[in-house]
Amino acid sequence: MAFSYDKDRDKVIDVGGSIVRRFLVFIVVGLFLIIFLFNSVVRVGTGQVAVLTLFGKVSDEVLPEGIHLINPLKSTNELSVRTQEVKESASVPSSEGLVINMDTSLIYHLNPEKAAQVYQKLGPRYVDVVVEPMLRSAIREATASHTANALYTGEREMVAKQIIDQLTGQLGARGILVESVLLRDIQLPVTLKASIEAKQQAEQEALAMSFRLQRERQEAERKRIEAGGIRDFQQIVAQGISPQLLQWKGIEATETLAKSPNAKVVVIGSGKNGLPLIMGGQ
Repeated sequence: MAFSYDKDRDKVIDVGGSIVRRFLVFIVVGLFLIIFLFNSVVRVGTGQVAVLTLFGKVSDEVLPEGIHLINPLKSTNELSVRTQEVKESASVPSSEGLVINMDTSLIYHLNPEKAAQVYQKLGPRYVDVVVEPMLRSAIREATASHTANALYTGEREMVAKQIIDQLTGQLGARGILVESVLLRDIQLPVTLKASIEAKQQAEQEALAMSFRLQRERQEAERKRIEAGGIRDFQQIVAQGISPQLLQWKGIEATETLAKSPNAKVVVIGSGKNGLPLIMGGQ
């Protein structure tokens, strides 16, 4: 049996294999470039900042919201910088040792400039790690310096300010900014609450009675002043009336009646100063 070798055919096969290998290399390089570019472009959501890490090491670079081009080997970790609320319901002691149930809200937000520090030292669960424990501690310290009666009546703003002052220093140093503290509700023991309300009612009744007594004293003073005025008026009038004045007024009245056209009956008065009395008919 004889075999023949075709050199032209072998050349065609070699050329075709080379083209295929080049095409495969081009595809691999293209895919690598696409993945590289895809990992280089990141989008940070609204109200977020992105902390960059490279092989587990936190970078000082923090990206604000928007589209950014980064090293594809770096990873992004987003943290919210929006205003957030932490609600806390706790049983806390007063200065006299009574247990009070207090509902509190902490309004805060993450400091964007310290986002990398927060992520590195506290992690993404910084609320559970730091914020809530510090809030509970601040509430207890604030209520322990006030009586239950004061907390229930008029010192809520003072307690809230004390909590804010303490948390501002503690959380601010860790990159968390405190906006406000709200004391939503304070519940006292039933017996203490009833006694406080009874005391407040008694104070209100005492104030009402004091107001009524003051009003009665003012009214009595007004009547005394009025009576004094009437007395002074009568004294002045009495001092100004003399027998001559009365006689003159009688003469004037008699003349007025005498000039009337109606029929009259004249009665002569007795005594030397008696005046005639004129009684008219029609």
